[in-house]
Order: sequence, then structure tokens, then C-alpha cells
Amino acid sequence: MREWAGRWPLVGREAELEYFAAALADRGCRGFVVGGAAGVGKSRLAEECLDRAAAAGFRVGRATASVAAGAVPLGAIAHLLPVGVDLSDPVAGFDAVARELAAGPGRQWVLMVDDMHLLDAASAVLLRQLMDTGALLLIGTVRSGEPYGEAVAALRGGDAVYRVDLTVLGPEQIEALLQAALGRPVARRPLHKLSAASGGNVLYLRELVLGALTAGNLTEDGEIWHLVEDRLPGTARLTEMISTRLATADSAGRPVLELLALCEPLSLAYVEALAPPQVTAALEQAGLIRVTQDGRRTAVSLAHPLYGEVLRAGLPVLRRRVLLLDQAERVEARGARRRADLLHIASWRLAATGTADPALLAQAAVLARHAHDLPQTVALLEALPEKHRTTATDLRLGEALFELGRWHRAEATLARADAFAVDEQDKLAVALVRTTNLLWSNAPVAEALAVNDAAREQVSSPADRRKLTVNEGFLRIVGGRPAEGLALLADLETEVGDAPDVNAWLRGAWMKPAALALVGRTAEATTWARRAHDAHRRVQERALASHPAFQRVPLVLALTEAGLPAAEACREGERAYAELAAAGSRVRIWLAVLLGRTHWLAGHPATARRWWAEAATVSRGIDHAMALRLVLGGLAACAAVLGDLDAAEATLAEHRALPPVEPGLLSAGEERLGEAWLLAARGQLGRARSVLTAAAATARASGHVTGEALLLTDVARLGGAKEVTGRLTAIALDCDGELAPARAQLAGALAADDPDQLLLAAESCRAIGADLLEAEAATAAAAAWRRAARPRRAAAATQRAAMARARCEGARTPLLTTAQATAALTAREREIALLAAVGTASKDIAQVLALSVRTVDNHLQHAYAKLGVTTRHQLAQALGVVE
Repeated sequence: MREWAGRWPLVGREAELEYFAAALADRGCRGFVVGGAAGVGKSRLAEECLDRAAAAGFRVGRATASVAAGAVPLGAIAHLLPVGVDLSDPVAGFDAVARELAAGPGRQWVLMVDDMHLLDAASAVLLRQLMDTGALLLIGTVRSGEPYGEAVAALRGGDAVYRVDLTVLGPEQIEALLQAALGRPVARRPLHKLSAASGGNVLYLRELVLGALTAGNLTEDGEIWHLVEDRLPGTARLTEMISTRLATADSAGRPVLELLALCEPLSLAYVEALAPPQVTAALEQAGLIRVTQDGRRTAVSLAHPLYGEVLRAGLPVLRRRVLLLDQAERVEARGARRRADLLHIASWRLAATGTADPALLAQAAVLARHAHDLPQTVALLEALPEKHRTTATDLRLGEALFELGRWHRAEATLARADAFAVDEQDKLAVALVRTTNLLWSNAPVAEALAVNDAAREQVSSPADRRKLTVNEGFLRIVGGRPAEGLALLADLETEVGDAPDVNAWLRGAWMKPAALALVGRTAEATTWARRAHDAHRRVQERALASHPAFQRVPLVLALTEAGLPAAEACREGERAYAELAAAGSRVRIWLAVLLGRTHWLAGHPATARRWWAEAATVSRGIDHAMALRLVLGGLAACAAVLGDLDAAEATLAEHRALPPVEPGLLSAGEERLGEAWLLAARGQLGRARSVLTAAAATARASGHVTGEALLLTDVARLGGAKEVTGRLTAIALDCDGELAPARAQLAGALAADDPDQLLLAAESCRAIGADLLEAEAATAAAAAWRRAARPRRAAAATQRAAMARARCEGARTPLLTTAQATAALTAREREIALLAAVGTASKDIAQVLALSVRTVDNHLQHAYAKLGVTTRHQLAQALGVVE
């Protein structure tokens, strides 16, 4: 805890630091003033500026102004004044101080004064005189909105004073700051909560993080920080700071703040029912509330999210009850005309008394679900008395519980909804949601299909039976059988407006593009995915299905498999993930899975690792083994390629302990990426190829054409190009887009060991944004040119490889690390040298490669001679591999 309680890194203030550097270099500069609201990081920036001035050779000092020090003339800076100077005569005394400072050793003085607005007049006048004489360069911080006298104002004025005003940090800056402070990335959900709760205020952010760390609620798993519970406890210091800030409101404004804490945002008319306009204006002037105009409506809210937290914590139970019920009555008296009014009234009455009118609760739950407020939906529906629960209310509750990842509670609720169902339509609606929940809850796909079949037996309408056929197609695709599911969805209506049932259509349109992408029909997949997302946005008020952002899952997959640059797929996926994280939807796991996969294919293992770590955190939190099996394979692969072999092995150990469930959307073969790449990192290329070949066969058997191509491409990269080129070429003929042909071209070039072909393959890989494949192809071309004694062409290819490799986030693969060093080695010598370089004994190499120990040693001696080394340690250094 102590390591995080110290001074945090300075992040997101690069422009301001450059501005200070310009000020420091300007001989005419006399001051650098940092303004901004409390907590935005003024002092931290000023401290960094002072440190940089000291590093540049300036003499430095610092002072902190305060109300107490301001009561005494020169109180804030007394400790900086030269000993023996008589200040009884201000004119002579100030002149003497200037002479003393100027006469000191070294360069000009740079003085930092924190909270400069609290300086007494005498201190301000002295500092201004010292600035004007050039004896001093002042770095000062000033809090926005605070009053100060003319003398302090003079410190900020004039062309010789540089001024910056800090604003709060944005989400990206907060992410960078937390990673720098904590040493690892922070998962997206806590990032969203920390950003929203802190409002970008650095001081508040720091206290929220320290509070969560102290409570053990913010923890890391070796890859990423995440919240154990979805809450941020804060610290006593944070509560004290905010309470002090709120205490500046007078007694007339307190009821307004308390009501806003419970019910914000509120119409200005409701606020002025509690207090006269001048009270509201005073609260706004003090920075405690924010007033915004939206058309003809004026809304009032608290100026910072944490104000509400502190106010609510301090409200007595009965006072809270009175405020909530009074506000509910005010809104009802005005006719509850706005759409959200019913939701607010229900929520307020429920919070005040623990109950509300059942019809109101049911109506409010519908509104909460349409707003994608899942916890509120659950709270409202679980408050319904037993006798008022219906198929419709339990169905909606079960669906919300499913999306929150509470599988077992969802199944119990949906089973009860099925028992309530009295007609075919109700039973059909329950079956559609219940099968999805079963599929996500680690139940066998066969169990979900059995529920679907049972529902089919209970409905007689051909239209309703067709909905269940669509649902079966959905289940088979999610269950890892894309071709089978696609056949069942062949006649799905092109437009949602033509479908007899919105929810059945959305279910089919959700997974049809995913299946199309997995079998290589990426153009159709992209069109369908965009159509489904747009349709879901239009009809979401009638949709029981998940958040519309989840329709981006197949779009990310389709864009990736089409071979479009990763940036487009990632832009779509990250935007959708942010929406789902804000809503608290656990269904976001699959977006994280696919974003990790996209970055892996682009050759960015560190970013892929970040996204797969995100997916692993969410998966573990809700026991979703279907996704976790795939994710751990990817995490291990990234760690291996980045040289973190211990982490790769630990991740694979966790993978081996998981139950053998269906792999879900992607092929089970992709689970084995980590196993293969760890073997490759240890020099066991033959075993790695065997693992990948078996994994590719698994993908082919389940109809995952593009997954098979991914795995076979890795076989080619690890020395098996001749064995897989034919199959990759056949796949390229069956698939549209640019990715499959580029893979086939790379494999063919590696098999031929032709430098011209390899450079053409590198160009194709560059066109699709596959940076690591481009680097490997160019590296192999350089080695081939070197063997052909064409040094200039080899140098050009090496330069190209280096440019591509610079974009690969430190990736280390056999083609990159050994191609140059082993240019003179045969394939067998290269394989044996790699195994020996990582410490494998000759007898073990012989056993792995089915050779005699003598043959192994002979090949090894030849490799030593060609590389000019005499020991295995030197061999490892020559090959650049991890020992």
C-alpha cells in the first residue's frame, strides 16, 4: 500500500510541461502560473516544473500559502528570506532581499508558491518586485473561483508571466495515469467507474484508488487490476475533503444539495420549490451545483459525482425517506408527464419504503431495461410481491440476471416463468431466453438444444416453430458449429421490418454474420453485422435481447477475417465495449475475446494480452469457462511470444484445470495457441507444429474455416510451410477478403524459400495490417538473400523487417530471432540448435526428434562451426532466444 501512497506519476500534462520549458528558456519570463479547480493537479504540475528547473541548474525553493500564514505579513515566505535583512523599511528591505538573492551562487532563483491566492499582500508585493528585477522566476498555483487581492493579482499579470489553466483528466489520460501508478493495466469496468466517480479530478481519483486498495476491493491477477465487488469505498480523507467543500453552503442551500444527492438531475422548477432563486444561484456560484439548459428544460445536478456519495452517506434514514417521498409526490402532482418520471417515482418510493405500487414497479422495470440499467431493472422486479409476478415480469428479470452473469438465479427465475406460462407465446418467449442463459452458464450445448426441442413440441403454429428453428441456428453457432447454424438461418429475413417477431430476428441476425465470417464469407458477414446493429438500435424498445452494442461482436470478427486493417475492427469493438462496460453487462466478454484475437492477428501481442486479460477477469468473475478456455490459450501465447515463459506456463496450468466445456463461438483448436507458442519459445518447433496441426484438424472438423487457416499459418511460420501450403491455398479459394490469400501467399513463399516471393508476401501482409507476418516475411527474405550472397538486397530486406518489427510490441518468434543468425544452417541444424539453446540435453533432443544422440551432436557441432560459437550459452546469445 505504501508504494502507491507516495507521489504519483504526472500524466496528460505534456503540453503544459512544454510550455514551461519555453518559459524557462525565455530570459524575459518572470512567472509561470498554474490555475484550475481544486484537485485537478496544479500542485503536482508545479512540483514537476520545479524539479525540471532544479535539473537545469536553477536554485529552487518552495512555499505554501495558507489562511493562517496569510494573517502574518510575509508569513508564507519568511523561511526563504535571507538572514539579517531588516524589513522594517519595506523599500530598503525589499531592495536588500533582491541584492542578497542575486548575489548568491548559481543561476537565477525559481520559487514555487502553492495556493498563491492565499498570500498576504506584503508577500505578494515582495515577490512581484523580485520578479521585476529578474532575481526570481515564480511558479505559482491559483485555485479557480477563489477571491484574492490586488497584490496577488499583480503576480498573475503582465506579458512576462506565462499562464496555464488545467482541466480535469479525460478517460484515456486516467487510464494512462493508473497504469503508470499501479504498474499494470486496469480493467475497463473499474476504469469507467473511477473516471465517472472522480470526474477526472486527480486528487479524488487518487483517494478512490487508495480506498479501494486498502479495502482489498481493487486487486490484480498478475495481468490486470480489477474490482472484486463493483464499488469504490474511497478514504476517510476523501470524505473529509468533500465534506469541507460542501460545508461552504449555507443552511438554506443544504436541502437542495440533499435532494439532488438522492434524485439528480432535477428540473430547476423542483429545486426552486425548496429554496428561492438566490440560494440556487449562490450554490452555482460556489461550484456546488451545475445548471444546464436542454431546449426549454433547465436541469440542475451536483457539480461532482462524489458530492452525492458523501451527502447520501450522511443522511439519516428518516430524513432520506421524507425527501424521497416528497419529491415523488411533487412529480405525481405535476402529472408525471415525462417518460422517465414513472421510473423515478418507482425508484424513489422503493428506496424510501422498500415497496411501491406493483403496476408502477413493473412499468418502471421496462423503462430501466430500455435504458440498459440492469441493476435497477433487477431491483425493481425483485421488489414485486409474489402474487404480482407474471411470465412477462419473470422473463424480463431472468434476462437482466443473465446479462449480469448471474446464471443460476436467471435459470431459477426463467424456470418459474415457464411454470407461469399458459399459452404458446409465453412458452416460446421463455425458451428463447432460457436457452441462451443455459449456453452461457457452462451447461452442455445439448442441454440448451433439449430445452429448444421441448418448446418446439409445445407450439403448433408454423411461424412459432420457425422461431425455434432460428433459435437452434443461433445455439449451434454459439456452440461451435457455424456451418450447421448457418444452414438453419439461410432463410432469415433480410430486414427486421419483414420479420414476424423482432426478438427472434435479432437472435438470428446476431449470430448469422458470425457464422458467415467463420466460414470465410466475410463480405456478407460485414453487411449482415452492420444491418443487425442498425436494426437493433431502431427497435430496441421492443427488444428483449441484449444491448444493441453486442451486435458489434460479429462485426469485429467479420472485419478481422476480411483482412481489413485492425484499426477499424478495434475502433468498432472498443466503442461497443465501453457501452457494455458502462451498463455493467457481462456479455461484453466476447468483445474482449475478439479484440484480443484481432490484435494477435495484427502482430501486437502486448495489446492482445491486455484485451485477453480483460476477458479473463470478467470470465473468472462469473465462472464463464466457455470464454475462459479460449482466453487463457491466447494469454499464454502472448506471454510466450513476449518472452514471459513463466507467465505462459502458469496460464496454461490454469487452462488445464478448467472443465472441458464447449469452446463457444471460436474453434476449440484456437485454445491450443498458448501450448504451441510456448513450445516454440522453448525451441521445440516440431512439437509446436504437431500441436497446431492437430488444432487445425479440430477447427476443420467443426467447420471453422478461418480458424483452421489461422492455425495452419502458424504451422508455416514454425517451419512447416511445405506441409500446409496446399490446404491454405484451397482455403484462400473458398474465402473472400484479403486475409486468406495473404496467408496462403506467405506459406508458399516460406516453402519456396524465395526472397522475391517473400517480399511480395511481406507487402500483402502490410496491406492487411499484419505487422508481425510482414516482419517475419521480410526477415526470411533477408536471410535468403544473404545465403545467395546478395548483401545489398539482404540489407534492404533487413531494414524493411526492422520497420515492421518496430510495430510488433517486442514480439519474439523463431523467424524473427533466428532467421538472420541461422541463415547458413540447414533446417535440421536450425531445429536442433534452437532446442540446445534453451538448455535441452542432447539425449532429450534425440528423443523428441526420433534421432540418435550421436546424430544430434554431429548436427550441433556443424551449427557451432557455422555460427562461430563453442558453448550452448554462446549459441543462445547468437540465436537471441530465451534460455
